[in-house]
Amino acid sequence: MRDVAAIRTAVGFFMQLDFRFGGGHGHKAFRHYFREDVLPLLGAGYSTKVGNALFAAASEMAQLLAWSAYDCGNHALADRYLMATLRLTQVSGDRMMGARILANMSHQANYLGRASRAVTLARASVEGGRSSSTPRAMALFSAHEARALSTARDHKGVARAMNDAERYFEQADGADDPEWLAYMDEAELVGEFCHCFRDLGQGSDAVRFAERAVALTDPKYARTLGFCRMVLAQSHLLDGDLDAAVTTARRAVEDGDALQSARFQRYVRDFQREVSVHGALPIVQQLNGQVREALEHLDDE
Repeated sequence: MRDVAAIRTAVGFFMQLDFRFGGGHGHKAFRHYFREDVLPLLGAGYSTKVGNALFAAASEMAQLLAWSAYDCGNHALADRYLMATLRLTQVSGDRMMGARILANMSHQANYLGRASRAVTLARASVEGGRSSSTPRAMALFSAHEARALSTARDHKGVARAMNDAERYFEQADGADDPEWLAYMDEAELVGEFCHCFRDLGQGSDAVRFAERAVALTDPKYARTLGFCRMVLAQSHLLDGDLDAAVTTARRAVEDGDALQSARFQRYVRDFQREVSVHGALPIVQQLNGQVREALEHLDDE
């Protein structure tokens, strides 16, 4: 069990690096630790109790590796780790973690514009987790379903999934939640919802939820805060407020801690494309200059 405790400690350490600086920070060291220190243990001898705990800890590490690869933009590697993690959860019989992996796969498919696949995976996550997951986990899975359905422009489906997520979250008391669910708080739920309203083109609702997500998100989750600020910027734009949109985007870029995330960089590029019709305006030119300088500074580090 000391080996299991060491793995869980390492997962916590790399998770904080991932939240604070993005998947690009420490990914190589993380992969090396997984290959050299974790995988050999899976073939060792152990009791049933230790074996279950070991495979559960290895699953957490493998899914974080998948997530960090996804955040780096290495989707082929992320796919391999996600499938490997799914197999580990089958060995340990951890259906809640298995449902989480399906939700992660849905998230990635949604990001890549594969809405139909994202919806299928999200629904599989909700159904697969229903009988064995805590209310907080079900809130997470339902929120991912709402995200996928918003990309598919299914307004009724989004409303239903969001209601499910809220209902589950109201029942969450944390008593039986695994440690990997600690980040699933009100800020995370509201952050998922603001993405949904943005994708549905509902500017005023998107602004309202994105402002709340920014206010609630702990600064230690720098990447998440960066995402929420960029969604707020896009939401202001949807709502017709260009000045607020650009000011918010500049604040997100200025903070800089999320820049090592390929996903965050895409949020910024998407916003730049959306405001390009106003490219002659000084505020937009200043934003574009700030983005160039920030990325150049990142390359120099």
